[in-house]
Amino acid sequence: MTSYQRQDHANSFGAVAAEYDAARPSYPDALFTELERLTGRPLRGAEVLDVGAGTGIATRLLAARGARVTAVEPSPGMAAQLRAVSPELPLVKAAGDELPFHDGTADLVTYAQAFHWTDPDRSVPEALRVLRPGGSLATWWNVKDQRTPWIKAMGERLNTGIPGGHHGYGAVNEIAEVFAPYGLPVGRVVLHWEREVTVDAVITDLRSRSYIAVLPPERREELLAVERAELLAAFPAGLVTEPYVLDLTVLTKA
Repeated sequence: MTSYQRQDHANSFGAVAAEYDAARPSYPDALFTELERLTGRPLRGAEVLDVGAGTGIATRLLAARGARVTAVEPSPGMAAQLRAVSPELPLVKAAGDELPFHDGTADLVTYAQAFHWTDPDRSVPEALRVLRPGGSLATWWNVKDQRTPWIKAMGERLNTGIPGGHHGYGAVNEIAEVFAPYGLPVGRVVLHWEREVTVDAVITDLRSRSYIAVLPPERREELLAVERAELLAAFPAGLVTEPYVLDLTVLTKA
């Protein structure tokens, strides 16, 4: 993906913020238990910056675990949806490449599904700057399990139907290569979980994906109609079990 395409995809989220909030998957409790284990501290009372917070899906869960969390989100549309749904959460409109926070003020900086939108040469040093000694940078991706036949088939259709292929998260564990030059402790865990949703929810989730949102409207609706038909053929009752692989990596500041 070129830098222009990357920006175009990043800018697409504002227009689909409501769909994003309605249909994107949440996260299992096990994620936050493992996050506490890998960081070596409880979330309760921790000062957390949830960067690339989107509509606040992870932000709300971090707050529910007792963290004092500030959402950091650059997209006006996504930020507006977050504020509408969770007006009680502190929100700063900014991006991870330039965090408007003082040095050494956070215990944890999190990226839920968002680190790939940053320039790691800028975002990692920025996270380390705002972290206190012993604080951690945590990144995670929640990816549909490609070993599942219907998910694999959907991915193949999208790769064929979208110019340049659809852009998923790739090999998310490559984040370890990004963290390696800093010579700091890195912990990683991979979790497996699933959710049951309607076919309509799967389509709404797809509609919120950047590689779908940037398509011309006619092509987008044509593609989504094909996916709806394929899902209903596979799941005539209209309910779909979606298995996920959740990849969490934590870098801890000395």
